[in-house]
Amino acid sequence: MDNSKIKVVVGMSGGVDSSVSAYLLKEQGYQVVGLFMLNWQSEPGENCTSEIDFADASEVCDKLNIPLHKANFSDDYWNKVFEEFLNEHKAGRTPNPDILCNREIKFKSFLNYALTIGADYIATGHYASIKKINNESYLYRAKDFNKDQTYFLHEVNSSEFNKCIFPLENLFKSEVRKIASDIGLSISNKKDSVGICFVGEKNMKDFIGRFINLSKGPIYDENNNLIGKHNGATLYTKGQRQGLNIGGIKGREDLPWYVFDKDITKNSIYVCQGRDNKLLYSKGLECNTISWINNEQIDYPLECLLQVRHQHKPVECKIQFAKKHYIVNFKKEIRAVAPGQSAVFYRDNMCLGGGVISKAF
Repeated sequence: MDNSKIKVVVGMSGGVDSSVSAYLLKEQGYQVVGLFMLNWQSEPGENCTSEIDFADASEVCDKLNIPLHKANFSDDYWNKVFEEFLNEHKAGRTPNPDILCNREIKFKSFLNYALTIGADYIATGHYASIKKINNESYLYRAKDFNKDQTYFLHEVNSSEFNKCIFPLENLFKSEVRKIASDIGLSISNKKDSVGICFVGEKNMKDFIGRFINLSKGPIYDENNNLIGKHNGATLYTKGQRQGLNIGGIKGREDLPWYVFDKDITKNSIYVCQGRDNKLLYSKGLECNTISWINNEQIDYPLECLLQVRHQHKPVECKIQFAKKHYIVNFKKEIRAVAPGQSAVFYRDNMCLGGGVISKAF
């Protein structure tokens, strides 16, 4: 197959994964163009990681001899990702902005922009795999299960995957870094980005406090005894241990404390002791909606595998549809299932789709 007439626009983040993706596509003979997405407008005096990332992306594209475009999607990011992220926090839920970012920015804004500059396909540095079966695109786990990112991609539709290539689908992260080193990329050992998608690694309390009014409130144990103060209930999620600052409590064992519930209207959080405390476990959850990647008829009850966090070990479950919402029962209880997180469903290594958890029980 002659790839020289196929134009692929690669989302260049300045990191090792997107850089090696661009290199591999060029080696395969594609016309490769880089696109750097500016998705967050930094405040004056704020540490701006995007400037460093753009400089790294520019250096890589110069080295690979491919053109680099720069597009500003910060309005889209604010309106379609960040505002929803803030609203979920205000409602006391635990949102995942990376999922919104993939749905709204990387596979909508980026894809649409790439098509306007003549792209046949887009490519990203995600660890995931697309398989074509009867001209339909299906999302599968990457070879590197530890890095697999299908959890974050479950709200992207198969029609968008039709236009996408994941060059890293059959590589381990260690192999990707070795390729980057072998071809002399200075970012071969660059640290992976963490924190809010496109916003970066920030102190969550300080950052969220710029947009949401946070106030101190009570921390209660499982018997409604007041045992401490917190910095704002919206900052805490079920299963969380960090940031509680609960000292030794008279008459209680010297065990770590974990959040098992919160009341956002009363600005209260509730904690229990011990990582395996039964109060931290759920036997099921509910979703108001589920986004299925492929538009195929679903017969309920559906038995499949469930993942409630990135790198969470999948658990067998049964999905039932009742009265305009979905009820998911687990075969084995799951720890720290929090409303606002996403429940993502799999059959073997194929990602079926998922939905935002509205309730755990």
